[in-house]
Amino acid sequence: MQFLSDNAAAVHPAVWKAMQATDAADAPYDNDGLSRALDAAFSQLFGRECAALWVATGTAANCLALSSMVQPHGAVLCHSEAHIEMDEGGAPGFFLHGAKLMTVEGDHAKITPEVLEAAVSGIRDGVHQVHPHAVSITQASEYGCVYRPDEVAALASFAQGKGLGLHMDGARFANAVAFLDVAPGDIVAGVDALSFGFIKNGAMGAEAVVLFDPEEAEVLRFRRKRAGQLQSKGRFLAAQILAMLENDLWLANARSANAAAAELAAAAGQRLLHPVEANEVFLTCTAAERAALREQGFGFYDWGTEAARLVTAWDARSEDVAALARAIAAL
Repeated sequence: MQFLSDNAAAVHPAVWKAMQATDAADAPYDNDGLSRALDAAFSQLFGRECAALWVATGTAANCLALSSMVQPHGAVLCHSEAHIEMDEGGAPGFFLHGAKLMTVEGDHAKITPEVLEAAVSGIRDGVHQVHPHAVSITQASEYGCVYRPDEVAALASFAQGKGLGLHMDGARFANAVAFLDVAPGDIVAGVDALSFGFIKNGAMGAEAVVLFDPEEAEVLRFRRKRAGQLQSKGRFLAAQILAMLENDLWLANARSANAAAAELAAAAGQRLLHPVEANEVFLTCTAAERAALREQGFGFYDWGTEAARLVTAWDARSEDVAALARAIAAL
């Protein structure tokens, strides 16, 4: 009964079916019909013209999206717990040719215009200090908390006022949309680039970089090739993404994962360290209590010395979720 990560979830049957259906000769790289259909599919989803490029990993999606905004002598403003800071092995510095990550703090791993203003206010003009070129936010955050549309709009206003790009790391974008129950376009207003995650939500190995200025896509295609992300049989990545978008499968999967997390949150009660707004649950849990849960067959990650992180996925079995909820309540 694994609650380690939604990365470990099964591939959705509809994704397997779509990949099998495209298993015939077609134009290589991104010249096939499915890859060419992505721009229109995402434009319809967001209600505005955009361009979308598939890549194989979330790390590549984040770094390539940022590469369109940040020069090597610049910096990215992000939370100190952001995935690009904590979990990507220095990839942003590699892809951005030495650009810095400039970290700030904020409750529940979210940032505000106020903390960003404080971070940049002391930076002197001129070449002797690093200047930010972009802001990166995580939706949902690393602690499973969701930016509301007005919060994103405020950050977009700050970024635009400073001449900065705004990137959204949407590894769990689907879970955020499911929680807010709003149109996807409502929470990307003012965003320049979105890393739209599918792997955690039922895909096998495909993520999308969505650019809300389609003209940026032409340069990014060169960057994707140079980064080793232009796969020869790209139709198989496009097939996964289109299968997830069809009939809003991406949203149904996220709702299922969120519902499972909400059940665990209800059992955790006062143990919760953060609001449960997506599919991650953080709770206080001693070493002895964590051992007791593992003895019952539950897999999860320790979070420091006195807490645990539980992640639910689209395919979480109801009986497993109920069993874990009972076990938590009984601690």
